[in-house]
Amino acid sequence: MNGYIGPDGQTRCKWAGSAPEFLEYHDQEWGFPVSNDVRLFEKLCLEAFQSGLSWRTILNKRDGFRAAFDGFDFHKAARYDATDMDRLLNDENIVRHRGKIAAVVNNAARALEMIDEDGSLAAFFWRFEPKLAELGPPQTQSTSTTSIALARELKRRGWKFLGPTTIFAFMQAMGLINDHSENCTMRAAVDDARRNFQRP
Repeated sequence: MNGYIGPDGQTRCKWAGSAPEFLEYHDQEWGFPVSNDVRLFEKLCLEAFQSGLSWRTILNKRDGFRAAFDGFDFHKAARYDATDMDRLLNDENIVRHRGKIAAVVNNAARALEMIDEDGSLAAFFWRFEPKLAELGPPQTQSTSTTSIALARELKRRGWKFLGPTTIFAFMQAMGLINDHSENCTMRAAVDDARRNFQRP
């Protein structure tokens, strides 16, 4: 697989060179395992907002999203009311989509229920870490058996705007799989991080 040669001469996933802001995200975040509940919730929300849009659009607005949604503190977001909805629909720093904004509020409430039932969001999501044999070569699939199962379970629990493709992207980004290309310089670093990661 052809890759992107970074400023340091090292090869990375091809997509890392498709926009200036992608390199830092690729090297410092994408694929490294995450157990922080707020970060997991934020990524689920941002993936939902990305539906039908580009990740570049969402990444460039991420600080705006964080400011608008109280840092994606789901304890606060679960209490949002009609006044908050109006505020968000008028916030030019985010994607102003009523259904997706409402999904954040709904999913925040579902997150609180999940913590009551499972202890943490991390404990729930990491139960769905796929087996290596389930996955094809890096970046050759947009869903998996596990992402389908996880999306189905979230739907059963009342979560909104999270289908199998969205969930697979979430799993890639949050380190439940290492989907860096085989020749990417970050693949070994993510492997090391996943090897040393304490599953919740």
